[in-house]
Amino acid sequence: MLSDSYIVPECFVGPRTFGGLMALYESNYIQLEKLIGDIHLSEPHYGSAPQDDRALYLSVEGSTRYTRVFRMTYFFDEPEGLIADPDLSVRVYLDARMVEVIGWSQLHRHEVLRNLHSQVGRDMNRCWARNTVLSKWLTFLIDKDHQFSPAALPNDILAV
Repeated sequence: MLSDSYIVPECFVGPRTFGGLMALYESNYIQLEKLIGDIHLSEPHYGSAPQDDRALYLSVEGSTRYTRVFRMTYFFDEPEGLIADPDLSVRVYLDARMVEVIGWSQLHRHEVLRNLHSQVGRDMNRCWARNTVLSKWLTFLIDKDHQFSPAALPNDILAV
């Protein structure tokens, strides 16, 4: 008897394809796990401050049996107030071992991020752009030796 689990689907894994996006989600999970260690974080807020990069904050925004939602950001003290940038919300699918960006700030200090936010129109392009940014950022954070530990965040940061 043939079971559907024996059928290997033909799938083109390339840029801006569904298969490519799923591969990117898997890659993001592997990188995020390498960055934070245990994905099943129990505290609400974490911080990381290596010597050669600014402090990075991670908050656990939601948790279910099979998912976690994290917010990752740097904070910049600007004349107009505290700015979170980049400010990404990611959903971690624990059972599928995938991570996808589910939200990002519309206000960016960096021109490239502002352009990405305004130029992409179709859903697939938006997902691809956001998750590529996450992938590159995770690689950067790993290279900078970020290591998270529970942190109490100041009230002005919690309000942003």
